[in-house]
Amino acid sequence: MKKDLKTALKITIPILFGYIFVGIAFGLLLCQAGYNFLWAMLISCVVYSGSLQFILIPFLTNPISILTVIVASIAVSSRHMFYGISFIERFNKMGAKKWYMIFSLTDETYSILCSQKNKSEVYNNDRTFFLMSFLNQMYWIIGSVIGSLIGDVIPFNTKGIDFALTALFAVILAELIMASKKITASAVGIACSIICLYLFGADNFLLPSFISSAAVLIIFKNYIAQGEERKA
Repeated sequence: MKKDLKTALKITIPILFGYIFVGIAFGLLLCQAGYNFLWAMLISCVVYSGSLQFILIPFLTNPISILTVIVASIAVSSRHMFYGISFIERFNKMGAKKWYMIFSLTDETYSILCSQKNKSEVYNNDRTFFLMSFLNQMYWIIGSVIGSLIGDVIPFNTKGIDFALTALFAVILAELIMASKKITASAVGIACSIICLYLFGADNFLLPSFISSAAVLIIFKNYIAQGEERKA
């Protein structure tokens, strides 16, 4: 257990620093909306979806129908369905732990789980895999509580602070590209996102961009693989 925990801590250090500060940003915004640290802890335990949690704040402060909340939640978190497809077989081998693995599959957790696919000693270790996901959520909860407590004591101008989550994801994407040295899939995703942003607007482009990116990568899978092999 000690060895697995040490391995999981080592792998999740980048998420630790990112989630602590992004969690603080969420806690500050939630505190400004009038909710104390207990609410920050509860939301981070139950919802645990960075972008959805930031969107949830105006939902809590304005009269919005349950249907609107449900639709918005599905629209924002639908990308997790695409993430989960690549881990269906792996999670099914984890027994009861698979339910938490499905729940805790955030953008950043997905990225570090993917980075371990070529490392069998980690990828095939259920306990380490579970601890990586669990630690990431703990980082987020701790950051949220810290931010909420700070917001109770020190007044902050929170304008623009919600961009911290976007910045974290951009840094993780850059690290993955530099580590793998394969940019084709990322380039397809960026191109499809830009096109969908132009066609559907900022409020509706997320799901179409995921669908179109997945479709392009599936249709041209063999061509892309051959191109990567030639580059290698």
